[in-house]
Amino acid sequence: MDNKTRVFIADDHPIFREGLAKSIERDSAFELIGQAADGAEALRSIREFHPDIAILDVEMPKISGIDVARAVHKDALPTEIIFLTMYKDPAYFNAALDLGVRGYLLKDVVSGELVSCLKTVSEGEYYISPAISQLLVERKNRLEALLMNVPALNRLTPAEKKLLRLLADNLTSKEIGEKLFVSVRTVENHRLHICQKLEIKGHNKLLQFALENKSSL
Repeated sequence: MDNKTRVFIADDHPIFREGLAKSIERDSAFELIGQAADGAEALRSIREFHPDIAILDVEMPKISGIDVARAVHKDALPTEIIFLTMYKDPAYFNAALDLGVRGYLLKDVVSGELVSCLKTVSEGEYYISPAISQLLVERKNRLEALLMNVPALNRLTPAEKKLLRLLADNLTSKEIGEKLFVSVRTVENHRLHICQKLEIKGHNKLLQFALENKSSL
């Protein structure tokens, strides 16, 4: 086939990674173009080879899967991301959706869902493992409740919303700037605009708001 979907894998456990590779190679719709054992190697390879889909472990040495996905998004690379994780962690799940990740799989069920996930993502759709679908419902419900209480949140730009979520992780302006690949001055300007739109006044009141609503942002 000339139109195979090109797939890249990154996971620091070689036996698990090899199992993924064999599942992919058995399906003629896909071509495995490479593997990596850590996030830094994964990001270099994605930037060089531009796979159609990259399967990333959320937690990897050197650079996390979250940060690899953030860099891919920032560079506007033509690679869709599928995350693998051991945990039903709402924080990871929310971060993945915020980055536009197309697939989210639990490692303990990945063998039975991987090909279905790849096919779904290759068709431009989202695939969330049924085992964690409740997290999606809970996220939607929390966000709807927060928007009812603070409708001005709808006035925030996508960049301002990302900053607010990072602020909820109690990061400094410098750390946020590094995550978003922008200057500290840009971060401070975003913070000022958010405060103006949400009518938040007072020292550290924006941080307090972000921390109190972290699970809903």
